[in-house]
Amino acid sequence: MFGRIWRKRRAQPKTLSSQSVPVVQLPRAKRGSAAESEAKKAARALAHARLAHFNQFYGFTYQKVFIRNQKTRWGACSAKGNLGFNYRITYLPPQLADYVIVHELCHLGQFNHSPAFWQLVAHVIPDYKAQRRELRTRYRF
Repeated sequence: MFGRIWRKRRAQPKTLSSQSVPVVQLPRAKRGSAAESEAKKAARALAHARLAHFNQFYGFTYQKVFIRNQKTRWGACSAKGNLGFNYRITYLPPQLADYVIVHELCHLGQFNHSPAFWQLVAHVIPDYKAQRRELRTRYRF
């Protein structure tokens, strides 16, 4: 029993209703390619612009913004106050990209997923539950 290697399984997409919801496979640029570089530039510009917009409502202090080519995460927030985003946020609909950006920004105020954290998110994205559900069920790397 202890000799087995347990692998974390990827969650299967859930449907939003009884009807099947089409899953969108987002483009992936080859690491180190010109396409990846251009996508990262666009994602950096988007992240900085939207962070400046949303941080007007919060007033949090963040350090650096990283744009990465990640396989499983949309964003991250470090204990040092650094924010990281997947370059594929540029391929998302604007409301979903905003949700990812606000989600990570709110971790600067609450470094967890407590009810207080979700209240922070709801301050500017009142329908965050629907946004989160759509992101998780429809969009794949």
